[in-house]
Amino acid sequence: MCQKSPELPLIVGIVFTLSLATSAVGAAEIHLAQGMLVGEVTTTTAIFQTRLTASPRPVGGDVPGTSGVARFEIATNERFDNPQQTPWVNATAAGDFIVKARVDGLQSATLYHYRVAYGSDSKQTKRSSPGSFRTLPAATAAAPVNFVLTSCLNYGFYMEGPPSTARATPPGMTAYKGADRDLGYPAIVPLIKLQPDFCIFDGDCVYYDHPVETRAQTQPQLRKKWHEQYVMPRFLQLFSRVPTYWLKDDHDFRKNDSDFTGDYEPSPQLGIATFREQVPIVDPADPKAVTYRTHRMGRDLQLWFVEGRDYRTPNQPDDGPEKTIWGPAQKAWLQRTIKASDATFKILVSPSPLIGPDEARKRDNHVNPGGFRQEGEGFLNWLKANGIPAGQFYVICGDRHWKYHSKHATGYEEFTCGAMNRENSRLGRAPGDANSTDPGALVQQFYTDDPPSGGFLHVAVTPADGIHRTQIEFTHYNDHGKVLYQHTRAAQ
Repeated sequence: MCQKSPELPLIVGIVFTLSLATSAVGAAEIHLAQGMLVGEVTTTTAIFQTRLTASPRPVGGDVPGTSGVARFEIATNERFDNPQQTPWVNATAAGDFIVKARVDGLQSATLYHYRVAYGSDSKQTKRSSPGSFRTLPAATAAAPVNFVLTSCLNYGFYMEGPPSTARATPPGMTAYKGADRDLGYPAIVPLIKLQPDFCIFDGDCVYYDHPVETRAQTQPQLRKKWHEQYVMPRFLQLFSRVPTYWLKDDHDFRKNDSDFTGDYEPSPQLGIATFREQVPIVDPADPKAVTYRTHRMGRDLQLWFVEGRDYRTPNQPDDGPEKTIWGPAQKAWLQRTIKASDATFKILVSPSPLIGPDEARKRDNHVNPGGFRQEGEGFLNWLKANGIPAGQFYVICGDRHWKYHSKHATGYEEFTCGAMNRENSRLGRAPGDANSTDPGALVQQFYTDDPPSGGFLHVAVTPADGIHRTQIEFTHYNDHGKVLYQHTRAAQ
């Protein structure tokens, strides 16, 4: 289902086009400084999002919003003949001037073009430059799928460099100083060149708690973190042509290793609400929609996206059978849907690791002995007991700031994408390290990042062609597009 299309014009051209489309809209100009994006694409649905802004670029470090109206137009042709149109939606301060719409009735495996009509009211509007996306293939279709996983996007470290007190920061790590700095993270350039079917932002999509001295606590401060990062031109280019799926972790929830405990801001409720507001993840018309979900992507692939913050018990108590990250309802759903799936390859997309190794000192994830290890080990043992083949079920995760490919004693394997930007990367803990979660070297590690780099994980599934069996390929890239490691497995 890979969409082959010519490269877009220079990124500055995209910003210019968006700015042009907002001219002469009433007395007060309205802009789309943060572009537009489509998320949570299925075979028949998609969620569209944009934000009306008072300026085409940041002002004083933030991107001010403005009131107005907007709707989305979706068509199967670039001329937008007979487009499907969503109802007009008011952009208001209460919703950060964000406009969202969920569209039903799309056709599977179909290339769609979309744009935004917007203005001060429905009678004074302009249209944005178009974007495009492709819906997922039907569950019975033998279709190729390729996608990217990224995580740990630390804008503060990118712009200012990590503080000298940052734990495990490589010596001499500084802010990014390239001439293209204001365009955004360099890793986005090779990511776009791969022409992925979609991109998964697997937690720590922003960092509320960095820089530490000025960490975000109020709603305007939390929103600013999203504005300042996702206004960068390379993100506008990515979002205009690649649909997205989003998960949150600790830094885009409250702060490092956060749970529901602790008398500090932001509150858990504000962290949850802001995430749901800022990205296209749940139906805007359904305030009770859960953020864990599964999507079938053709005959050969199914992904499970799990929620790691909303249902967890506190981190600090000793590990035990009652301690959980997923919560009873999500865990039951996960097991039920995995057992029901007949996809050739099954992938769990987790914001945090299940295999590692990780730092022994932590108590935050399924790998940490003082954290939630019983639940993590129990899930891997459940997979084995229920006949889910290790060579056809994988875990991909974010959270850890180094890339690796590891194998658990049960035979299940895990790939992590590391940090998108080099300034947020570090060396990882190896099996056998006394300060790791695997001092006995029970985990087999095939690859880890050394030296540290930014980048991402690319996953591609290729269906059988009569000669070759269906196969899955995992590739680690650095932030300059260099292949660091590749692992390919054919279906059993």
